[in-house]
Amino acid sequence: MQIDPLNDAMSVMKNASSIGKSECSVSPSSKLIGRVLKVMQDHGYIDQFEYIEDGRAGKFRVAMKGAINNCGVIKPRYSVKVNDLEKFEARFLPAQDFGVLIISTTEGVITHTRAKELGIGGKLLAYVY
Repeated sequence: MQIDPLNDAMSVMKNASSIGKSECSVSPSSKLIGRVLKVMQDHGYIDQFEYIEDGRAGKFRVAMKGAINNCGVIKPRYSVKVNDLEKFEARFLPAQDFGVLIISTTEGVITHTRAKELGIGGKLLAYVY
């Protein structure tokens, strides 16, 4: 029984990147995991990903780039205002302008820099650098 599928997906990708694998499989799939993967792809942490229907919950096949130093989920999923984003950047990212926080907002799943541009807050989901 899986408690947090997003955490499992991030740990699979982190482990695959650290041992130098070119591909990994993330299961079960969900819309949230797909959107997080899209943000990671847009920022160059992974190459590409595809959804594979396996008759159960489905899975994602992720092509790794080897660009992930560390990634993980943020628990508990803090509600954050746009003014408080810098505090969480300092807590979860190693340096300023290095890595991204992934946030679920009313505009969708976006990074902390995009949330600052839009002036909106949301729930912290994950970090990647």
